[in-house]
Amino acid sequence: MDFEKILQELKKSLILVFNDKFSEFSKESKKDIELFLNESKDKLERWTSLLKQGKLTLDDFEWLVESQKDLFHLKALQAAGISKISLGHFKNKIVKTIIDTIKILIF
Repeated sequence: MDFEKILQELKKSLILVFNDKFSEFSKESKKDIELFLNESKDKLERWTSLLKQGKLTLDDFEWLVESQKDLFHLKALQAAGISKISLGHFKNKIVKTIIDTIKILIF
């Protein structure tokens, strides 16, 4: 499993999610995405490997990815005054995108 390819796909998928909802912040959002992926890379790689080997269930994997949600700071959106509720919903969408992308790539 080439995790660098997975990271690149995650980055593309997350940029699309950002562009769909907040296209006016796409440049700033790319920085937030890269920061999150850099901070979470080791954990995501380990969890993805364990999931692929069958040592983690999909539910466990989803719970672990969900635990990383607070690392996604979304500074550009916060600075623009987007409400905390909207940011919370958007973080949930980001987590779902990460899980869906990894599931597609490894199964």
